[in-house]
Amino acid sequence: MNCLWSWWVKLDGLCEVLSDTSVTVSSPSAHQMSPPVRNENGVEYDLNSSDGDTLGASWQFWRRRRYVVAFLAFLGFFNVYALRVNLSVAIVAMTARRNITLNNGTMIITRDFEWDSKMKGLLLSSFFYGYIITQIPGGWLAARVGGNRVFGIGIAVTAFLTLLTPPLTYVSVYLLLAVRIVEGIFEGVTYPCIHAVWAQWAPPIERSRLATLAFSGSYVGTVVSLPISGYLAEQFGWPYIFYVFGAVGLIWFSIWWTVVKEGPEEDSGISPQELKYIKDSLGNTSLKDVVHPWGKFLTSPPVWSIVMAHFSENWGFYTLLTQLPTFMKGIVIYLVINNKN
Repeated sequence: MNCLWSWWVKLDGLCEVLSDTSVTVSSPSAHQMSPPVRNENGVEYDLNSSDGDTLGASWQFWRRRRYVVAFLAFLGFFNVYALRVNLSVAIVAMTARRNITLNNGTMIITRDFEWDSKMKGLLLSSFFYGYIITQIPGGWLAARVGGNRVFGIGIAVTAFLTLLTPPLTYVSVYLLLAVRIVEGIFEGVTYPCIHAVWAQWAPPIERSRLATLAFSGSYVGTVVSLPISGYLAEQFGWPYIFYVFGAVGLIWFSIWWTVVKEGPEEDSGISPQELKYIKDSLGNTSLKDVVHPWGKFLTSPPVWSIVMAHFSENWGFYTLLTQLPTFMKGIVIYLVINNKN
């Protein structure tokens, strides 16, 4: 579902550009010394320059407020996936058998929770029951409340509930089930609402670059959080998986809420050059002036091809994401032990 909203927003932007702006690219002749120029909304951009805001080299991202926003969004999506996959590793430790020596010297085998495979599958999938609910409402809410607020609150509530996961799990498995569904509801807004942030902060010529930087945080978060979760469970116990990532998420939220504003004109830390560059590049086009050709979207074969491809990729990716730790513990280790014997 996040792919549907993302691609509708991209198609919205394409229609807006085609209907309300004139974009041309001109190349100089051989005898001219001037660089190729892109003209957009009456503003010329040097295509040989890394940026058109006169703030220096592009690698000096800290001098550009929009890149600070993109970097914090990167860390936000890092937290989104860290909070999403932590249960995949924790559930292995929560249901693993271990030896305990009693005071009288007797050794017994026990585990924290006696969940069968059906219950574990329900717990791992429960997040997505909530996640699918807020895909389209998340984008609608961001357009009215502000994408920065919805994005931050969505992650903050998920992080707070993550901190509460261990004590609630000891009370009842159904409380854990409910918490995971609610976490999915709040994380479901993150992908749709970030487009509202780019609508205010990203010049059209840089939108793909900024969005790619932000979305890459989800893959980094997956790669980093899985082994760290295993280490925390092994060294400190499975509750610390939730305590550590929940605390990191709340720390991130405090920074995001303080630094990132709804638009560049509300940011006291932005330079006048960058503010002018962003406002000039975005122009004065109102969303009310955009006509949405929904019929053409829904009957377009390329659109449905993208939807089908992304749905299939997400299905496989999330299946691996949720089931891989359990598979590694239950199947791979079993095969390794049998091969040794």
